Amino acid sequence: FPSLSGGEKQLVLVAACLGAASDVYLLDEPTAYLDVEMRMRVARAIRESTLKRGSVTFVVDHDIYFIDLVSDALMVFEGEPGVRGTASGPYPMREGMNRFLRGMGITFRRDPSTGRPRINKLGSRMDEIQKKRGEYYY
Repeated sequence: FPSLSGGEKQLVLVAACLGAASDVYLLDEPTAYLDVEMRMRVARAIRESTLKRGSVTFVVDHDIYFIDLVSDALMVFEGEPGVRGTASGPYPMREGMNRFLRGMGITFRRDPSTGRPRINKLGSRMDEIQKKRGEYYY
């Protein structure tokens, strides 16, 4: 692998993982080192592979848009990182994201032209409307 970039190495490893037959896959930040467009392609490939095989894939990632594309259910972890925490779920995507974002105190809307999640400005009209409705996640 020495001649490959970090992103190329990441793609090889994700492809190798998904290429191996399994009932359960665990992918920890599978889009590290990848640009935005490649992240979306990888999300679609993971989702398609999982659905086609009828397998289960656990994905850990910090990219909300990536999680939005790859997931149909969500586990929510709350607590103090590295000290204590609790896990709940799995929840349907919308319910899980609402639980997570409520805890963070932020709301998301979906950009009408791209479909991508966008964070609402804290205290903005849209932020206040969504919080009042309990809809933190479009």
